[in-house]
Amino acid sequence: MFKAKHSITLLFNANKVYDRQVIEGIGHYLQSSKVDWDLYLEEDFSCRLEHIHEWGGDGIIADFDDMNIQRALAGSDKPIVGVGGSYSDPADYPEVPYVATDNYALVQSAYEHLKRKGLDRFAFYSVPTDEQHRWARERENAIRQLTAQDGYDCQIYQGHCTRPETWQYAMNRLTDWIQSLPKPIGIIAVTDSRARHLLQACEHVSIIVPDNIAIIGIDDDDIARYLSRISLSSVTQGCFEMGYKAAKLLHTQLNNIDVGHKRILVAPAGVASRQSTDFKALRDPYVIQAMHYIRRNATRGAKVEQVTDFVGISRSNLEQRFRAERGHSIHTELHNQKLTKACKMLKDTQVKPSEIAKLCGYPSLQYMYAVFQRHFGQTPKDYRTEHTGVLTDMAVND
Repeated sequence: MFKAKHSITLLFNANKVYDRQVIEGIGHYLQSSKVDWDLYLEEDFSCRLEHIHEWGGDGIIADFDDMNIQRALAGSDKPIVGVGGSYSDPADYPEVPYVATDNYALVQSAYEHLKRKGLDRFAFYSVPTDEQHRWARERENAIRQLTAQDGYDCQIYQGHCTRPETWQYAMNRLTDWIQSLPKPIGIIAVTDSRARHLLQACEHVSIIVPDNIAIIGIDDDDIARYLSRISLSSVTQGCFEMGYKAAKLLHTQLNNIDVGHKRILVAPAGVASRQSTDFKALRDPYVIQAMHYIRRNATRGAKVEQVTDFVGISRSNLEQRFRAERGHSIHTELHNQKLTKACKMLKDTQVKPSEIAKLCGYPSLQYMYAVFQRHFGQTPKDYRTEHTGVLTDMAVND
């Protein structure tokens, strides 16, 4: 008969990267500590609370951002560890051991990232107020505090819930809001999902990202990133660490050690800087138009002539303006865009080099090999083997 030392249930709705990474951290603790736990998690990774009090296990790790879960576990005599967001008011924390993502630090990381880009106007796109989004209110309060300290105003827009029947209305109102904002401006989205709304709305009304509006999200969610033409900058939460520490806290309790209402605050893991905040404080409207076209079409094999045709001025005029603003030629910018995407795909995916060459606008795999040999002194395959982590600056200067 199968019998583990302890039976543990995980109460998470793992349809978000946040929950999945927390669960991954829990799993890593199990592997590294060699604890003997039987983990119960619904087969579809959803959280179902029916009959939870009839469950005869030994401990629970749960998403305490979900008030339904909190209420369902109230009065439970099982060891519980809550996982969720931080609160500025200590009275808002649940009365269980608790591991929290630092909401203030998340927003601060996004805000400081935009400031380093040279922006001095800021806005925040949140979600409508309800009890399930208390973490969003904390993030709104954080951006108010941070911008006020620096003497900036910050426009906050909560928007609307998005359902099939309200989607078009919600996007129309979001479009109205972004069109009303002064430009250029940096917008922090409360999640990557909301950041994707911004990217779609900007594309619909031809607002240039990042030159008119720079956008950064929170979560670093692959799905949100891949569903957008422009790669999304995002703050990475320390979810893996949260899961690891939550499992460790529960393990401590299962060893009959009282931890009280211990709180652990986990800082962000970092900022993934991508195209949506690649703001260069461009002033020349022709260069802004050219960069907009290049970002969208460089990896489709765009040529310098196509860029100048799109902008509508002579090549010599645009080249002169481009060099004054960007410090290099239009051809070099097209090259940089393709090379940066190729490097990122080699590091972050398992796509074959031949397919990467096509997706990045190179005429052939051999041509891409020649580019890598000239620029890095190695083949794309060797580059993939050698490099891991965050993409470095690949810019080439004339």
